[in-house]
Amino acid sequence: MAPSENSDNRGKHSVAVTALDGVINVNSLFTIAIFVGLSLASPGQKSLNSSKRCQPGILTVKQLVIFEVLSFSFFLFSSLIALAIKLSLHLLYSEDLSHGFSDIVSATLLRAGMLMTAISSVMGCLFLMVSMLNVVEIKTGMLYCGAKSTIISVTFLIILVSSGLLVYISAAWYAFIHANVHPHENRTA
Repeated sequence: MAPSENSDNRGKHSVAVTALDGVINVNSLFTIAIFVGLSLASPGQKSLNSSKRCQPGILTVKQLVIFEVLSFSFFLFSSLIALAIKLSLHLLYSEDLSHGFSDIVSATLLRAGMLMTAISSVMGCLFLMVSMLNVVEIKTGMLYCGAKSTIISVTFLIILVSSGLLVYISAAWYAFIHANVHPHENRTA
């Protein structure tokens, strides 16, 4: 492999590892938010809304727990796959270990892992958003009561999270389409 190709591959490796580090860090922050939400999942929680019919029921608390656990599961899955890809990339670009390892790892496998990481992060965000809707209802009253604070909170939550997810999906799709991972070309001459 020519020196310029080797440095180009190392540059792509560096970008991929940085992106994977970002996914892992963001997933960790979201996991903290999950545990904060779970702290609100106790029976008998009263909202700030004084109307009795606007108080959250046990179903809202159960949904909060279910969506928080689903969100946690997707974030954990995404982080573990990202760590596996990161380790694989380090092994592929290690001058001592790449010869044997590159025969095992295929570009298809790495790309599938990248896709699974992105999809899992998106699913985790969606379930976290739904669980946050439950948190808002627990704290400010049920959405069907039409409290202004609940409607404003839910509206901004949905708009901002959906917008952020669209940007993330677009960037991840662009990176996935243009990723040029070829494990068998990483061998140094």
